[in-house]
Amino acid sequence: MKGIRPLCILGFAFMAFTIKAKAPGDEYCGVKNTAFQAGEEISYTVYYAVAGIYIDAGNATFTNVLERMNNRPVYHVAGVGKTNPSYDWIYKVRDKYESFIDTATLQPLKFLRNVDEGGYKKYENITFNRNANTAVTTEGVFKVPDCVQDVLSAVYYARNIDFSKYQPNDKIPFNMFLDNEVFNMYVRYLGKETVKTKYGKFRAIKFKPLLIKGTIFQGGEKMTVWVSDDANRVPVRIESPIVVGKVKVDMMGSKNLRYPLTSLIKLKGG
Repeated sequence: MKGIRPLCILGFAFMAFTIKAKAPGDEYCGVKNTAFQAGEEISYTVYYAVAGIYIDAGNATFTNVLERMNNRPVYHVAGVGKTNPSYDWIYKVRDKYESFIDTATLQPLKFLRNVDEGGYKKYENITFNRNANTAVTTEGVFKVPDCVQDVLSAVYYARNIDFSKYQPNDKIPFNMFLDNEVFNMYVRYLGKETVKTKYGKFRAIKFKPLLIKGTIFQGGEKMTVWVSDDANRVPVRIESPIVVGKVKVDMMGSKNLRYPLTSLIKLKGG
């Protein structure tokens, strides 16, 4: 699809969990935050596999601090990803995403994207005007739906969705604004299961997001995501085939979660 590129081996972790608030008046538009708190930090390790052998390719970290913007309290969340130096010669990634999210509505007010993926560089600066339903970028003013998310704010918004209201195979639609376009997509809820990661064994909620075909990721429902089946709703594993091989992302550490990580059944090696 025109204008969109994959966020590559690390950056796809920033996109994988986007679930959109639906139309005005819908239960998801302006949902209250009950899943996370300011000061939270979550770290991930990214693994790349060819012929079934996984190597440690890089890492990603999500942080969240409380600030003010336009006289409103906002969560300033940032996602930073990079390949390990030993992997840079294959495909060097240095990505940073930032979103400033209204604490009352969980709607983004501003989004920054600064990526370097294998020599492809992209900078975006988006301001969302919620009264006019527009997104203002360096390339113009674009009409957006109510409750549209950016790729990072959607991660935090999605953590507050009540999956108990859905049955396996239900589709949950979402909108995402990126590269001056609105993308209408969905995730398919698959139910609950136990998943073993490099960190440990978790009770998890499982779903598949619809992906747009790009130069790295295959299109369709190829990616699988597991989030912790507790009040935190932390993504604990992501798996996806890519054009050559497969990638796997595991949560490897966390600080200042709002609740105890009760979905963790057993630490690896514990």
